[in-house]
Amino acid sequence: MRPGHLAGPRDPGDAWVEGEAGKFWGRFGSAGLLVFDEGRGILLQHRALWSHHGGTWGLPGGALHEGEGAVDGALREAWEEAGVPRESVELLFTVVYDVGYWRYTTVAVDAVVPFEPVVSDPESLALEWVPLDGVARLPLHPGFGNAWPALRGRLPGLTS
Repeated sequence: MRPGHLAGPRDPGDAWVEGEAGKFWGRFGSAGLLVFDEGRGILLQHRALWSHHGGTWGLPGGALHEGEGAVDGALREAWEEAGVPRESVELLFTVVYDVGYWRYTTVAVDAVVPFEPVVSDPESLALEWVPLDGVARLPLHPGFGNAWPALRGRLPGLTS
């Protein structure tokens, strides 16, 4: 299946959940893919203006399907939104943000085979490889912005 091609009806996981910590996307949680390429930096998605926190930069990702694991969901979403080929990346680590009734998993992967991302659905204004030192200079999605310093510190070969 080509990137961005969605087969069948909308998934029941595509819904908001609300609670004392706020409103979050993904009835079964959400996940995003942090793709690290030692020579190019990380792959960021410029979010469509109509989306939640539109116009900011973040990770390709989204709502998990019922029963779907976070790693599989992040890889699926990154394929749909950015054409990230599963066979070109290897898992580095995962980090979970959990508010009790909802959780977001950042799935960090190493790009072991170079690839070019493809804007393949309307959720992206652009996709770019951003050098690590340039990430914090962008208007970041608030959740990603808060998580970025700790995520950066876990990437291979970095001491910051």
